[in-house]
Amino acid sequence: MSEQARPVFDASETVLALIDYQDGVLDLVFEQDRRVIELNTRYLAKFAKAIGVPVVLSTVGVEMGVNGPTIESIRAELSDVEEIDRSQMNAWEDSAFVDAVRATGRGKVVMAGIVTSVCLAFPAVDAIADGYEVAFVADAVGDATREIHDTAVLRLVQAGAVPVTTIALMAEWFRDWKSPLAAAARELWVPYKEEWAALKRNPEFVEPKGLV
Repeated sequence: MSEQARPVFDASETVLALIDYQDGVLDLVFEQDRRVIELNTRYLAKFAKAIGVPVVLSTVGVEMGVNGPTIESIRAELSDVEEIDRSQMNAWEDSAFVDAVRATGRGKVVMAGIVTSVCLAFPAVDAIADGYEVAFVADAVGDATREIHDTAVLRLVQAGAVPVTTIALMAEWFRDWKSPLAAAARELWVPYKEEWAALKRNPEFVEPKGLV
């Protein structure tokens, strides 16, 4: 099998797209620990920047005054990445977002976005239809309930998107402890696992509420 045909999401072939990590959207997640979602996304951004994986960052409704910008902890890791604000729920229907992905020249897109059933699922299935290989980071996304999240995951997989997790993706990106990319993993994995373990020991969930 040729290198180009390999199903591995190599760092040199991949762009990371982070969609709608905003307080107003995170507020829609109830049955998953929002802190874990933030942690995983933050370290994905940190690792991507450290090893040269381009990042496309998008928000929804900021210009309209509906939502605030990307949450500060993630924004701090991507201070040199311009936010692409949209009105569309589906980021793949926004020309600036699609152009930013295409401009990287990468044929494989790793997506993470909240909520899973809308902000992630819609652009992922559209990107696949446009010929991109898509993976999604299942532990860096969430939705109002586990049922809604899990149903969206089924839709994503059925469309051909590949489910991955934060640590697995990091490992897939560097893959060899002798690789120059491994230095970033050595630096980040210990603090990541310490933060992750602390949150898992004391999980926190938010009581469901409506929109009024």
